[in-house]
Amino acid sequence: MIEAVGLTKSYGSKTAVYNLSFSVQPGKVTGFLGPNGAGKSTTMRMILGLDQPTAGAVTIGGYTYRQLPNAPRQVGALLDANAKHGGRSARAHLLSLAQLSGIPARRVDEVLGVVGLQDVAKRRSKGFSLGMGQRLGIAAALLGDPHVLLFDEPVNGLDPEGILWVRNLMRRLAAEGRTIFVSSHLMSEMAQTADHLIVIGRGQLMADLPVADFIRQNSTGFARVRTAEDTAEPREKLVHALAEAGGQVLQEQDGALKVVGLGLPHISDLAHEAGARLWELSPHTASLEEAYMRMTQGAVDFRSTADQRSGLTQQAPAAAWQPQQAAPPVPQQVPAGATMALGVPAQQPPPGATMALGVPAQQPPPGATMALGVPAQQPAAPPQQQPPGTMTLGTPVQPPATPPQQQPPGTMTLGTPVQPPAAQPAAQQQPPQPPQPPQPQPSAPSSSEDAR
Repeated sequence: MIEAVGLTKSYGSKTAVYNLSFSVQPGKVTGFLGPNGAGKSTTMRMILGLDQPTAGAVTIGGYTYRQLPNAPRQVGALLDANAKHGGRSARAHLLSLAQLSGIPARRVDEVLGVVGLQDVAKRRSKGFSLGMGQRLGIAAALLGDPHVLLFDEPVNGLDPEGILWVRNLMRRLAAEGRTIFVSSHLMSEMAQTADHLIVIGRGQLMADLPVADFIRQNSTGFARVRTAEDTAEPREKLVHALAEAGGQVLQEQDGALKVVGLGLPHISDLAHEAGARLWELSPHTASLEEAYMRMTQGAVDFRSTADQRSGLTQQAPAAAWQPQQAAPPVPQQVPAGATMALGVPAQQPPPGATMALGVPAQQPPPGATMALGVPAQQPAAPPQQQPPGTMTLGTPVQPPATPPQQQPPGTMTLGTPVQPPAAQPAAQQQPPQPPQPPQPQPSAPSSSEDAR
């Protein structure tokens, strides 16, 4: 018998198994069920002494695995079918395990015959298929003829014939009084193999009861009722009578009635009173898979947002991070007559002033141009007339031999500063003066005063 009391296992801040207590009785096939990441493999490793529990204890016949004398003869396990040397033959692999545990060599040939690998016993295991590897792993578990057996997904990779063989093997071993503990995700197979179920979710116990009780407690049975096609009025009377009797009546796609909450004898009596002829009256119970899905639907750590089983699309978690959408930039209105330089909207310069990199420049003296806010030299060639507010990117030019032409107000020239020409030096720039209020003008003299 396997017994776990308060079993807890933590890996840093992650708790894989928490306060798990159960018992596996001999003479039964006990199924070990749970979603991925529920802690099934961790629990089996603690049973076999491969992992030490953080708290609690698990014993086999009252002893921990490490306390058992010659443990391989008392406990057999299949956790990973790939745990073998691929360069060895099947027989050599089992023979090495037998020698380590003091098991006679004749037992190797016996278990090879039990699992059906006697014809490939001399073949290297690296050439085995997935199903053949599973059979070799089961043979290793049976090697010591133990009374306690643990199997993790024993039918993985097996064909239908192999699955049937494993099912019969488990039941035969349990009938011999051995303790069989099997973990699997195949609900249909567990329904035909297991007598008892232990279900865990997120490392905690969810159910520990026989298979039939598990299905009954986690599902709802119903009756399927089909009436004759020529009894429309009696059918309506029957539906009304079933509802008055406390039953829930649902119509299925094929026209049959699904009645929940009433037994078959009661439904038959109501149909007779309504005058409805019945073509079908059959009970239906939920499967182990339906009951399992109903119990563990809140303990699944890895769930798709698109539930393919029900055809419904689940909403993503509300706390899921969503990238923020940046608001589009508001376009700025460019004044008429202003140009766009370096991707920055230019502001309207005041009358008579030029713009250099967004900073209002002072009014240059006649004959001088503005480059980056510094008085520029006279260009070598007479510049072309530029419209007001135009920005020109260029390079510094040398003083010309001929006098320059007057630049129109508002012209901007980008370049490097150059020296003023000797013939016509630029006047020193004065800071901008505030506008002066208009002065009163003297009145015009009279005609008599003009005569004098």
